Amino acid sequence: MNLVSMLINGARCAASSGATFERCNPLDNTVVSRAPAASVADAKAAVHAAAAAFAAWSTMGPGERRTLLNRAADVLEAKSEALVSVMIAETGAAQLWARTNVTLAAEGLREAAAMTTQITGEVIPSDVPGSVAFSVRQAAGVVLAIAPWNAPIILGMRAIALPLACGNTIVLKGSEICPATHGIIIEALQEAGLPPGVVNYVTNAPADAGAIVDALIAEPAVRRVNFTGSTRVGRMIAAQCARYLKPSVLELGGKAPLLVLHDADIAAAVEAAAYGAFINSGQICMSTERIVVDEKIADEFVARLARKTASLSLGDPRKGPAVMGPVFDMGTVTKCNALIDDALAQGATLVCGGQSQTTLMTATLLDHVTAKMDIYREESFGPVKAIVRVNGDEEALACANDNEYGLSSAIFSRDVARALALAKRVEAGHCHINGPTMHDEAQMPFGGMKASGFGHFGGKAGVAEFTDLRWLTIQTGPRHYPF
Repeated sequence: MNLVSMLINGARCAASSGATFERCNPLDNTVVSRAPAASVADAKAAVHAAAAAFAAWSTMGPGERRTLLNRAADVLEAKSEALVSVMIAETGAAQLWARTNVTLAAEGLREAAAMTTQITGEVIPSDVPGSVAFSVRQAAGVVLAIAPWNAPIILGMRAIALPLACGNTIVLKGSEICPATHGIIIEALQEAGLPPGVVNYVTNAPADAGAIVDALIAEPAVRRVNFTGSTRVGRMIAAQCARYLKPSVLELGGKAPLLVLHDADIAAAVEAAAYGAFINSGQICMSTERIVVDEKIADEFVARLARKTASLSLGDPRKGPAVMGPVFDMGTVTKCNALIDDALAQGATLVCGGQSQTTLMTATLLDHVTAKMDIYREESFGPVKAIVRVNGDEEALACANDNEYGLSSAIFSRDVARALALAKRVEAGHCHINGPTMHDEAQMPFGGMKASGFGHFGGKAGVAEFTDLRWLTIQTGPRHYPF
């Protein structure tokens, strides 16, 4: 049992009402963590604490902020075993994925620390005699960060690291599915010595999520909102942000296509497809969801991918290493089983895997998927993946774009120039040539198109999202006025 506390103004605390909620392990339903069920008043208190801390944090020298964030990365790594253990228990993640989360989160913190001296501006030539004009980027204020459960350490840290580096203060609303995992992230920042109120942490019972988020967005001191999660919830958050004219960064669902052209290195494409489709049991926004393969090589590719997929180990990650652990709840099982039923009823072929009655779902491939099947367009967010056979590059491109989502994508071809020409036409925020759809680096401009959201995390693009761009002038000599 992990007992979770909120953090408001540097103090660990319970909900003011004393209410709590529990998270259970997805395999055996044992209680893993108990966390405070915050009230709206608790959420507002967190914003007020962040607002009070903003002036000092935003004017702190970049070197000092950098030192604190680098120290937090060291503390986070020191908590690696605790993080891995609790992430596995709360979300069912395999050990490999949990450890990857710790590594990438620490790297993300260090990359953010390096950006503290890159928040710059420029001198802009003015037509007014004697006027020196320039732009500057300044911290926006309080940032509301709403992080998901599926990559909780990576995405929890991504939600707050660069905003902190830019001089903003934070309220992190943790996921109801992994409150203890997100709580350890906050502990690392606190133990690194961040001043009270700079980072605040709020947890809420699932039934209260809507009211808590609405109250947080409505607070005048909140100047930016970032959210990673489903498109359904993202639309609601976008609507609330629009109501209060607050900029938001939304990274939402995906249906990432991997295009395997007729001249692809089949062995390399198979490895990338299996990795992209089944890491974390397919529960990642960048997961390879549609494997679009030229019919000239489809038989060989599918046979080799089937062998690779069937070899992936499945088991309870608490008992040892396995490529795949359980999905996070039975709702995912029900949805994936329905996608399999619908596809088979309309002519798809089951290549490997199949339906499950527990959260331990085997890796499943469905071949000969067509546009009339639900799995062609719906995000499975599980280990059930579609193979679509096409005739030539244009059909492959049309299939890739025939979807409301646009987050990640990949193209395999030995002709890089040809692949690059296609990549420019793929409607997705990322396209990786001869690499997997699953790819993230902290310094890159990570963001989607269409129903996958808007705005970017990472690098200079992220700095632009979490700062205000201001125009300043200095009149250095007499100025002529028309009256």
